[in-house]
Amino acid sequence: MELDTLKDAFDRVVKRQKLSSFRSQEIVDQVGHEIEQALAKIKAINDPLSPVHLKSILSELKLKLNTVGPLNLLEGLQKERNINLSKYPKLLEKSFSPDISKAYRNVDFDFHLVNQIVANHFYQQGLFELGDCLIDEAGEPEAIAIRSHFLEMYQVLEALKVKNLGPALNWITLNREKLNQNGSMLELKLHRLQFVEIVKKGTKADALSYARTHLAPFASLHMNEFQKLVVCIIWVGKLDSCPHAELMAPTHWEEFTQEIIKQFCSLVGQSYWSPLSVAIAAGIEGLPTLLKLANVMAAKRQEWQEMKQLPVPVELGKELQFHSIFVCPVSRDQGSEENPPMLMPCQHVLCNQSIMKLSKNTSRTFKCPYCPTEASAAQCRQLHF
Repeated sequence: MELDTLKDAFDRVVKRQKLSSFRSQEIVDQVGHEIEQALAKIKAINDPLSPVHLKSILSELKLKLNTVGPLNLLEGLQKERNINLSKYPKLLEKSFSPDISKAYRNVDFDFHLVNQIVANHFYQQGLFELGDCLIDEAGEPEAIAIRSHFLEMYQVLEALKVKNLGPALNWITLNREKLNQNGSMLELKLHRLQFVEIVKKGTKADALSYARTHLAPFASLHMNEFQKLVVCIIWVGKLDSCPHAELMAPTHWEEFTQEIIKQFCSLVGQSYWSPLSVAIAAGIEGLPTLLKLANVMAAKRQEWQEMKQLPVPVELGKELQFHSIFVCPVSRDQGSEENPPMLMPCQHVLCNQSIMKLSKNTSRTFKCPYCPTEASAAQCRQLHF
């Protein structure tokens, strides 16, 4: 990846800079040491007015400094620094095109929808004033409907920062049925956090009372978790020796906070990552490929923006892949239930219709379009993504 190359180049420049600075300091220190020694000799002579002694000391100092050659050494180091520094900007210019408009395709945006997406992003990030300002200036009153949900979410998150579970419990209780349908264990995790805080600061009696009231209802479905928590009661006052000390880790609060955010977004029909942040992340990752394509097509005097399909794949990270879609490399058709992807013995994949055409409706064997292997339709297996 280009960013990795740039980082490596930057690290090399920094390393050489540090080495050069260290060497320069060594030279300066050496010169200073020789001068200090000469001064000490001058102070130590019995007759400070004797020109013979002073001249011999200064001549010796000059000889030593000429041997060291500090000016030549420092100039050489400075030249080396300048060369390293001058190469890096050139690499930056080569890697990053200043004109990214070449990768832009003219499309008819639904500005009403874009405004809503941006406003929702601000609300999801807790930037309520920015979201309100955008809605007022763009005249998008419909977008404010989601505001109250995210406002409630951030009230819960602010309470969690000071380990106040009350607002979170109220929200979970109110939405218990929907959370259960999602298979969420938020309520158990909340009571686990509260129980652990009691174990840390309270008494065995307090912990036992809380377990009976709030944890016992989960025992039948989560017996292993319940047993671990109950065992912790025995170790009140000496939790460092508890066999389940991992339950006391502060990371459980961070995990619970992220789970709260995910469930909040899920119940209001929003994704955990806002569409705006996903679109920008995907655009940044795909931009280098699109710029290269634009430059290549421009050299061939072809207009890539008029193509219905890109001639090269745009590789995105797994976190930006949301749907498993297969496109047949032969027919360019997208796989479907009626035309599923089929795995050939050679491990290449084609759509079923392409295999039917190649095999003349299963009447003969055919050669794989991508390797010398021959196969029959009967040897091909359907793939399920």
